[in-house]
Amino acid sequence: METNAVKITRILVAVEDEPCVLKCIAYAKEMVKKFGTSVALVTVTSPTSPASYGADPLLGQQPIIIPEVSEIEQQNAQKYLEELGQEFEGAHEVFLFNRIGSIKEEILATAVEWSADFIVMGSHGRTGFDHFISGSVSESVIRKATCPVLVVPSKCE
Repeated sequence: METNAVKITRILVAVEDEPCVLKCIAYAKEMVKKFGTSVALVTVTSPTSPASYGADPLLGQQPIIIPEVSEIEQQNAQKYLEELGQEFEGAHEVFLFNRIGSIKEEILATAVEWSADFIVMGSHGRTGFDHFISGSVSESVIRKATCPVLVVPSKCE
């Protein structure tokens, strides 16, 4: 009987700076410690939408984009990633990816670019109307990922 041994060497962890992600991070840390893998942390910031302050479409005034807001969000995300990356003791290597765009698309793209063997991510556990409106990032990632995905339920109160 032939067995196909699966070797996990690169774990991608999708994180966000919210308390609900702590359970997901705990699982990822345990896996990294147990397998001695490399780990990549990815966080995704949504693109800054134009502010409509002072803009009146009836007068032909266009909304403005304030680049400083996006820059501050990116700096905060990078600081969060760097602090979190230091917590992964025993990792072979730690990589940090600070992306802007669609959360599900950026997680999937990072997994392919970095050649992840495994993805760990949390689920907010939204149901009903919230789920209908926002969709599920974890469901989309599971459907389109080329590697196994561990979704850690982490309902945020």
